[in-house]
Amino acid sequence: MKATSYSIILLLFLGQLSFAQEDEFNKLPIDSALGWLNDKYVDNPDNFHSRALKTLERAYQMDDDQLKGEAHLLLFKWHGYYVPFTMDSVYANGEKAIKLFELTNDQANLAFTCSKLVVAYEAKNDLERAEELAFNAIKIYEDLGDNKGLGAAYRRLGGIYSSQKEPELSLKYGLTALDLAEKEDDHYNTALAWLTLIDSYLDLEDSEKAKQAADNCIATVNNFVPDEVFILTRAYARRGKIRSLLGDYPKSIEDHSKAYAIMEERVGAENPSTKSYREGIGLTYYVQGNYKDALPHLKATIDGYVDLGQNRSPAMQKLYDVVADCYFQLGDYQKSILNLKLAYEVFDTLMQDKVANLESEALFKYESGKKDQAIEEQATIIHQKNRIQWLGIGLIGLLLLFLSTLFYYFRRNKKIAGALLIKNKENELLLKEIHHRVKNNLQTVSSLLSLQSESISDKSAFDAVQESKNRVNSMALLHQKLYQGENLAAIEMRDYFETIGKAIIDSFGERAKNVSLEVEMSEIELDVDTAVPIGLITNELITNSIKHAFPNKQKGQILINLTQDESGLLKLHIADNGHASAEGSDVKKEKGFGTLLVQLLTAQLGGTIKKSIKAGTSTMIQFPLQEKSAA
Repeated sequence: MKATSYSIILLLFLGQLSFAQEDEFNKLPIDSALGWLNDKYVDNPDNFHSRALKTLERAYQMDDDQLKGEAHLLLFKWHGYYVPFTMDSVYANGEKAIKLFELTNDQANLAFTCSKLVVAYEAKNDLERAEELAFNAIKIYEDLGDNKGLGAAYRRLGGIYSSQKEPELSLKYGLTALDLAEKEDDHYNTALAWLTLIDSYLDLEDSEKAKQAADNCIATVNNFVPDEVFILTRAYARRGKIRSLLGDYPKSIEDHSKAYAIMEERVGAENPSTKSYREGIGLTYYVQGNYKDALPHLKATIDGYVDLGQNRSPAMQKLYDVVADCYFQLGDYQKSILNLKLAYEVFDTLMQDKVANLESEALFKYESGKKDQAIEEQATIIHQKNRIQWLGIGLIGLLLLFLSTLFYYFRRNKKIAGALLIKNKENELLLKEIHHRVKNNLQTVSSLLSLQSESISDKSAFDAVQESKNRVNSMALLHQKLYQGENLAAIEMRDYFETIGKAIIDSFGERAKNVSLEVEMSEIELDVDTAVPIGLITNELITNSIKHAFPNKQKGQILINLTQDESGLLKLHIADNGHASAEGSDVKKEKGFGTLLVQLLTAQLGGTIKKSIKAGTSTMIQFPLQEKSAA
């Protein structure tokens, strides 16, 4: 009886002490409360969340946008670190913080929040928003001259391109981030840059460089930032993946187990992020055929991703497929079918999202044309303003009475010219981004056609889908050349012909393995309005040659030549040395869709077609160079 009384008295005392501590915290000035919370959010002491919410409430009661932004930023960081509820809390607090910092013009906190929020949207597979935030952060950090923040933003941009399977761009921005971090002796971001480079090298299938990057990351953490365990866990996990690819399964299990053990000790075994680190262990057992040991790790990983709100990410489709195969190999067919169904549901959701993105493709093309025109107009305006400046300087010496007035106009024009230069650079960056997205959307259409063709048994229908896929790829390649090149308004045609020709031949597989391509021409640049129909015409003529000129895997050659005479007349010559068409030399007699498309595109260019069937099939298309191309 006495023991019970003592326990009740002790609980009452502790309760009163807790209330007293809460009351003491709420009496702190709000700046001090925010400072305390920012110092403690990693340690996550008792009542942290309730104190953070109370501080946010106080900021709103004071109607102070800066304090509200800082309170939302605090909750954004805490939710991202511990994820006790759902990822929605991360997005909501991060977006609110961005809007508030824009109102207060707090550029440093705005750039920090944008850069940090990139990671959350990348995990959500919303790569468009992630890319937008990364570019916003880069611009702000450049204006602030903050190389440390700039390096972190470039690193996150590299991560986005890794998610988009653009390893060359991912490697480029990862190396930029590494260089900035090393120059600043920023060991924390140096380690993170090495993490990004691991993924880049893996996507480029260079396992040795990927492993070296992982070793460098682990060494950087151990030597300079030993308290930063989360970078270390990711580095061990990635090195475990690399060792599995290299066939060193015991070392792979060892690395993955180290990563999981660190997370288990740091944040607990039940934390969703900790569960996700069991993925590598499970997959390594799976590739060895140890399905029984793989299953518990893979199922725990799925639970972790679901708790993190990532149940519809691309990674989940692969996990469900692997778990389904494990159950199948173990003879549990019912559970195998159930997990295959879940994998299909994830795939279906991802495809619906991609199809929805295609609806905006026409808008991207329209805006791309507008930006081309805007860049040319702004360049003209800048040139005119510079002429006015020099004219003003000359008049100063002749007209001393108007010195003050001319000086005023000189300063004003200089400011306008500078603003236009900045705007021109922004438009160039935006135009590259638009061409990049158009290319991605066209590649998505190509992927959908590939998926569709897998279910087609009729050869004619299969060939029609394959030809449509090649047409889409020819347009996608044009936009890729535009955003990768220095000239955003024109495409170098020799390199384009070589690339598209090889891609078309490869698409026919064994059927065209003995067909070679020869491009004999000098470098010629054409604008996109001219290059698109030429690319489609070339696609059709090469396709026809492969289909009809080289039966039974016959060896042969296809020649492409594009020339321009002094009058501006362009001549496109495409010929093969195979069997000539049986329909004669009059191109109008041919009734196929490809022939009709060539005729329509030639008419669009204002050109003419001549065809010869001597020693193979030769097609000559002549058309005048459009005025825009000449510009």
